[in-house]
This record gives sequence, structure tokens and C-alpha cells, in this order.
Amino acid sequence: MSDGHPSYADLLDRDPPGASWGVFRDDPERGTANFAEAAQVAAAAATVTRGAVFSLDHALDAFDPPMARARSAPRHELLSSHENSRDDVLREFYLQATSQVDGLRHRRATGHGFYNRVPDSEIRAGSPALGVQRWAEKPIAGRGVVIDVAEGLDHRLGPVLDVDLLDRALEAQGEDVRPGDLVLVHTGWARWFLDADPSVRAEVRDARRATGFRQTRDLPAWLWDHRVALFATDTFAVEVLPVAADTFLADAPDDAGMMHQELIAKLGVPLGELWNLDELVADSRAHGRWDALVVVKPLHLVGGVGSPPNATALR
Repeated sequence: MSDGHPSYADLLDRDPPGASWGVFRDDPERGTANFAEAAQVAAAAATVTRGAVFSLDHALDAFDPPMARARSAPRHELLSSHENSRDDVLREFYLQATSQVDGLRHRRATGHGFYNRVPDSEIRAGSPALGVQRWAEKPIAGRGVVIDVAEGLDHRLGPVLDVDLLDRALEAQGEDVRPGDLVLVHTGWARWFLDADPSVRAEVRDARRATGFRQTRDLPAWLWDHRVALFATDTFAVEVLPVAADTFLADAPDDAGMMHQELIAKLGVPLGELWNLDELVADSRAHGRWDALVVVKPLHLVGGVGSPPNATALR
């Protein structure tokens, strides 16, 4: 392609197929965040005119219990060494129990290894390889574009989303995706889940059922060929659960056919889940503007697998 990077079709001829390993020569462990270069950041910053600021994170304990049964909401305790002092601590703080960004050590490609063939021995607590701190040392910032696909979705059924829905929504919004964009997809799932009756939340949690994208090569191809720097949604896992019956990853039984290996371990995409897009979307609908300067700075945890995104949008 014109930017010197291969197309996704070209990546399919690599080993492993669909991997961007070795494509990024500078800061390779930042993955596709490298697409958001200085020029894109400066251009996005120039669009901030109203001074409107939006948090894109839910509270740390918003999802209690979390959808992932192996996680729990943190317990916040206040400590005091004397009557005029206060300190605090989080107990059982699972960094991916609420709004999160998945780091590149979150998934390993079955039969191939971690992103850029980083050895398994380097993926351990305290080791910097592929840690989420790579995006804290140099935050991910640039033009965020909101794609609103919420209309008509019955989240109790866990509808399957196809990539052409993104293109149709962009056309309806009069918007486009540009190289280096941070793409934020609003389905309404997180707000629906948080507002649902506890019995409904328990039902979908027990069934591990959630709205998301179909497991095909269409999504990784769309993200790569649009040069998307970060992809985030307000859904539990970005991809549909249970996994769609026609998944192309039947050879990855340990991941039950999920796309996380394709998106994280192979392409190197910073993947956002459970983001809070409600106020930003409301502002978009009110003002007819779907882009914003977005800044994402995860916790500076060396060797972290994931983190709350600490994401902020400015207009």
C-alpha cells in the first residue's frame, strides 16, 4: 500500500498467517498503536475547540460481579496510621474486570507464540516484554472516531455483528476512518447490562452470552487495512459470545475459536473492552460530530497484561 506497509492480504502470506510481526521497526511492542503518529496527534489536538471533556472509563467496581467468572470487583479499603491520616488499598484488583485495554501479552497465537515471537520465558510478572506499560511510557493518542451501531440491537439475545455494519454506520454518520484513528464502537451493550434487572444480568453472565463481532477474518482485515491504531467497544469481549458457529479459528481449541489471537497476538491491536461511550455518543448525536481527540494511558505496570484505559476524549 502507499504507506509502505503490507495489506492484510499480504499478511496472510506471512508466518504465521495474518501477523504483523516485524512490520513495525520502531517501538515494535506498541503494535498498531504505531499507526497513530505525531502528525495524527497534532491534527486531532487542533480540532479541540469547545473544551468538552469525556471520561471513557466505567468505575472500577461498576461490573459486580464481572462478566468473566474468574474475576471479581476490587474491594476498596481505607487505612489510617493516626486520626489525621488516610491511605487506601485495593484488594483483589483484577485489572480487566471493568473498562480495559488488553495488552499484547494477553493472548498467545496457538502453535506460534506471543506477538513478534517474544519467548514464553519473557512473559512473566515484572518482565517488560509486551507489557501494557509500553502504552503508558508513550500513551496512545490521536483522532478517535465513534461508530454508533446501537439502534435495533436486542442485547439479551447477544446479536452477532458483521463488519459491514461499521461501514453502513459510518456512511449514515457522514464519517470515515483515517490512518492512525482510534476507533470506538458504541453498541449500547454496557449500559444495557448495567441497567438490566439483576436476574437478566445473571442469565447472560451464566450463559456467557454477549453482543459482539463475528469471528471471521473480515474484522482483522478491516482494522489493518484502515490502519486503525486502537479498537475499542462497549461490549464484554469485542467479539460475540458464544463464538459464532462459522468461526475460522477451529484450529485454536484452547481459545474456543475466538479472534483474540488474530487481533492481539498476530496483528498487535490494542483492544478495548467495556468502554464507557454513553456521554460521548450523546454529545455526538447532539452536535453531529463523531470525532474527538482521544488519549489512552494505561497504568504504568511493568509486565501488565491489561489495564483500565484511563481514556479521555476532548472536543
